[in-house]
Amino acid sequence: MLICHCNIITEKEIEQTIIGLLDEDPWQLIVPAKVYHAMRKRGRCCGCFPNVVETIIRVTENYHARSEGSGADHLDRVRGLRVQYGSRFHERRSADHRAA
Repeated sequence: MLICHCNIITEKEIEQTIIGLLDEDPWQLIVPAKVYHAMRKRGRCCGCFPNVVETIIRVTENYHARSEGSGADHLDRVRGLRVQYGSRFHERRSADHRAA
């Protein structure tokens, strides 16, 4: 699936980059800018960043679930923060807002 239309980046490419970053340091903070930097790309319109964040969360959860000593307590805390601070708003707009 195509995630970034500006740079023509697929979901699979982003997933592979995230896994590569996690292989370097499994507990580092990964943000869209770090993923794009590792791919030698840059965000242009940055409309894809919410999808990249969701991909980072999904891939990181799966990565730690597969690894030894999965740190289930840590993942539970991260999921709690996601619910608390998660994607209720996108650019300060409510979920029912439509741009077009």
